[in-house]
Amino acid sequence: MARALAHLPLLRAALGRGEISYAKVRAVTRVATPDTEERLLKLARAGTSDHVERVVRGWRGVDRRAERDEAQRQHVSRCLQVHPDDDGTVVVRGRLTPEAGALLMRALDAAREVLYRKRSREDDPPTMAQQQADALVLVAESALHQGLNPGTSGERYQVVVHVDAGGLANAEQPGQSVLDDGARVSAETSQRLACDASRVVMQEDANGNLVEIGARTRTIPPALRRALHRRDKGCRFPGCHVRFTEGHHIKHWAQGGPTRLSNLALLCRRHHRAVHEDGFWLAREPEGALVFYRPNGWVLPHVPAASMVPDDPIGEVQNTNAAKGLHIDPTTLKPLWSGETFDLGWAIDVLHPRSNPLEDPPAAAAG
Repeated sequence: MARALAHLPLLRAALGRGEISYAKVRAVTRVATPDTEERLLKLARAGTSDHVERVVRGWRGVDRRAERDEAQRQHVSRCLQVHPDDDGTVVVRGRLTPEAGALLMRALDAAREVLYRKRSREDDPPTMAQQQADALVLVAESALHQGLNPGTSGERYQVVVHVDAGGLANAEQPGQSVLDDGARVSAETSQRLACDASRVVMQEDANGNLVEIGARTRTIPPALRRALHRRDKGCRFPGCHVRFTEGHHIKHWAQGGPTRLSNLALLCRRHHRAVHEDGFWLAREPEGALVFYRPNGWVLPHVPAASMVPDDPIGEVQNTNAAKGLHIDPTTLKPLWSGETFDLGWAIDVLHPRSNPLEDPPAAAAG
């Protein structure tokens, strides 16, 4: 409804003035266009919510055959393209049928809610597009964590990063950090990924020939991971309690930090990145509490300052309405309908552009 109202100024203004109800607007926006919103607004003002719902259902019935043809076209045109760009980022572009798109949007909404529902007071909140990108990553991670597997080895679906030991221990040291396809990632990114991953140590001679390879091990063993989840229960970054998390070494294991509970903390993907790549950092005090710091060294408080609430919030809303010239009382939403019999067929003939070319319709659709 919100997306539709962005292109329907008459309906948006009437809703803002309290002249038509949310239920009516929700129904009308299913079929309204900039060309038809004026006549549908007259319907919403004249009839009840039930009248509006019935007209909208009839309206859609008129277009059913056209919608079936459109659905077939949408199905044939479905596509998804995923490819690396020249700068190493991955470009995602596609087109889904309405029902598949709705499923994806609901999944993204749910993931975005998990990631950002408690972060409204951030100084530099991510844009909606950035939130959508983070949500898509969480959806993909969740699918793989839930055992999405077409019957082949799970190794095929791992993301592999090749990192030189020197560069992993110290970002200032020379060394490569690349994905399997050759795309480079920063030393800080490789350190973040290595915090909580499977690790295979390979030794090479001076000519780059492989001379030794170790067994694959987890940087955080399963038993320790269970204890970590039981203790932290979610992301430990101030104000964030997202349950989809990664283990973070406070002092990285490549720099000699031990993989034990006192040197670990759970962070969500976004805040794990903030610690490794964005300059945030954390430390554990002697009594065990975690302290997080901004890149400038300021301590991040665990509880943000509370929002100011007026002493009389209802009066504040009334004053705001008065300042905008709005007068809302119990009769504001009262429809113009006088109780006469509702004629659905007549209403559709008058309102629908296929039956009646776009022109001013009668003042009421009930009669």
